[in-house]
Amino acid sequence: MNLMTKATLAAIFLSAFSTAQAQLAFEQTEIELHPKATDQEAIALFKFENKGTKPVKITSVKSSCGCTVASSKQDELAPGEKGEVTANFKIGGRTGVQQKAITVTTDDPEQPTINLMLKAVIPVSLDVQPNFVFWENGETPKPKTIKVKAGKDVTVKQLEVTSTTPDMMTKVDKGSAPGEFTITVTPKDTKQMINATLTIKPDFPQTFYATARVTAPTTAVPGAPAAATPAPAPSATH
Repeated sequence: MNLMTKATLAAIFLSAFSTAQAQLAFEQTEIELHPKATDQEAIALFKFENKGTKPVKITSVKSSCGCTVASSKQDELAPGEKGEVTANFKIGGRTGVQQKAITVTTDDPEQPTINLMLKAVIPVSLDVQPNFVFWENGETPKPKTIKVKAGKDVTVKQLEVTSTTPDMMTKVDKGSAPGEFTITVTPKDTKQMINATLTIKPDFPQTFYATARVTAPTTAVPGAPAAATPAPAPSATH
């Protein structure tokens, strides 16, 4: 057998060996979901099939954050067997476009990792504007208002608002249109610093927050620059 023949047979052998390697073929590696504004979770099913000629073992399925739990029903798939990876995304008051990566690890040397993407487009369920009100120290403690409006296709009949301190009082009134509310916020006194978190609870299972503050008293120092207006705390929903 000459050298050329040996090289040809080796190439054929390697090609056959490569073809025989197991391979998981996913129908989709990216799934976009459009949950309702009041949904608590969004679930994506990534379906796949072992199109190789050898069994494939899934050694791990991990997501990019704790808000998404991903798992596979099967740990090992025979040739031709089908399965799916389930990704459960806890919305928790998040809005806008949310992207969560899922990494599937296998024992296939030709395909050791597979990257999947769950994309959720979540509409706003409750718009809170502004989410921060404040008074300068010594300012007249006049009431200030926060407007709340339900999102599209969201029904809100009641709104409960509580403050982390009794020194910042709140009152809720219904607006002129369904799903609209006005929160009136009034400090008892503006001669002392007050920091209050306002917890806003509609009649669906989501919680929203706003911040109300009375700034700290300032001591004038000759030649010193004026104190800056405090920045609002970031709004958070859970």
